Amino acid sequence: MFDNLSDRLGNVFDRLRGRGSLNETEVREAMREIRVALLEADVALPVARRFIDAVTEKAVGQDVLRSVTPGQQVVKIVHDELVEMLGGEEHQGLLLEAKPPVVVMMVGLQGSGKTTTTAKLAKYIREKHGKKALMASLDVARPAAQEQLAVLGEQVEVATLPIVQGQQPVDIARRALESAKLQNIDVLMLDTAGRLHVDQALMDEMKAVASVSAPTEVLLVVDSLTGQDAVNVAQSFSGEVPLTGVVLTRMDGDARGGAALSMRAVTGKPIKFAGTGEKLDAIEAFHASRVADRILGMGDVVSLVEKAAATVKQEEAEHLAKRMAKGQFDLNDLRMQLKQMQNMGGLGMLAGMLPGMKKAKAAMAAGGVDDKVLVHMDAIIGSMTPKERTRPELMNAKRKRRVAAGSGTEVQDVNKLLKMHQEMARAMKQIKKMGGLKGLAAMFGAGGGDLGGMGGPGGMGGLGGAMPPSLPGLGGAGGNIPPNLQDLMKKK
Repeated sequence: MFDNLSDRLGNVFDRLRGRGSLNETEVREAMREIRVALLEADVALPVARRFIDAVTEKAVGQDVLRSVTPGQQVVKIVHDELVEMLGGEEHQGLLLEAKPPVVVMMVGLQGSGKTTTTAKLAKYIREKHGKKALMASLDVARPAAQEQLAVLGEQVEVATLPIVQGQQPVDIARRALESAKLQNIDVLMLDTAGRLHVDQALMDEMKAVASVSAPTEVLLVVDSLTGQDAVNVAQSFSGEVPLTGVVLTRMDGDARGGAALSMRAVTGKPIKFAGTGEKLDAIEAFHASRVADRILGMGDVVSLVEKAAATVKQEEAEHLAKRMAKGQFDLNDLRMQLKQMQNMGGLGMLAGMLPGMKKAKAAMAAGGVDDKVLVHMDAIIGSMTPKERTRPELMNAKRKRRVAAGSGTEVQDVNKLLKMHQEMARAMKQIKKMGGLKGLAAMFGAGGGDLGGMGGPGGMGGLGGAMPPSLPGLGGAGGNIPPNLQDLMKKK
């Protein structure tokens, strides 16, 4: 979402970092460029103006201009102000500790993704907080809206209120509250009706539902692809309903990011969650500092580790860690890593979350690289016999032709995969010589631990082992894509 803004800011900062000293004129010129970049990203004008004024005031101070690294100081000031604009260092989660049932009311316009977000949050509450949830649809205007929530409830394994035809929203809210109390429900999710635009009837209905249910949380769901319109909608709702937070949907889209950057400043309410995809587990807590890191190309290793912890199986991580300690790495291990990368969102997502990988991600996009390469590589390994996967040195010309035919690829693709495996296997042996994971962690400045949570079991798991030398698709130090993978990626 923030790619264009990130590129523009990156160019400005590269020029600032390249200078040994800065004067006030150069800083103000850079601030003008940043202001244009923010406005092009669809950030609200008052928000952009406040941001630039705050940054300029700090950046033209004597402490910065006389610093040994003034460019880096300016970047830090911009980063801190971005965090502040997005909501501050501290993430404000859902208030679920009130007397049950805690009522969470979802509001927003039609088409913003309210119903799907309701199901995603219910799943999140059940899995992350261990709470028993009940969902109820109050949308009697949109055809099959209540049936949609019932289907989603089955998919996320969360109970939904039985549908009674002809019942009005306020009556449904009362029935849902009574049902939640009878079933000892911890959290009641109310999915209210949306409209194509903000109107008084919608507001009156929401006020009536709120007066009956006394919600602890009133979350506004807005589509981040709508840009400034999302901010206007947020202003309309915040004036009528006691909002407690905002959920931004479609954060994985190609919008310019202005909605996310303006929302907190305009509404005064925190962005609590961000929808990052179509799947029902594609929702994450919104951390301002992590988003600011991504915008400024600093990566987001914390979110990457959290995603790995959620997707990498503990036994697989332990198995690979033991094999790494022995310097072993066969095609089965490579296949396990490829699957983990797919589960974590693919090459593009991983590259975007690693520090210094911005250029590598751009190179992947320019070369027409997509995540199909992971599927092709998995197909090649899947076409081998168990013996061949364990002992890749058995792969002669005849076997390679058979595997290529079975996987729908070319012999040279099989060769490239085998070459990549050889390089990674060699890296595993080097890790063993360095003293295994502890030795590698010490080399990377992690103090002899487990790669700062990225190498050992339960951390980055399967990804941790091969990351420093040659993780497929992510390159090694310096953020370059390995040449062999680059060639393989260009296919098709």
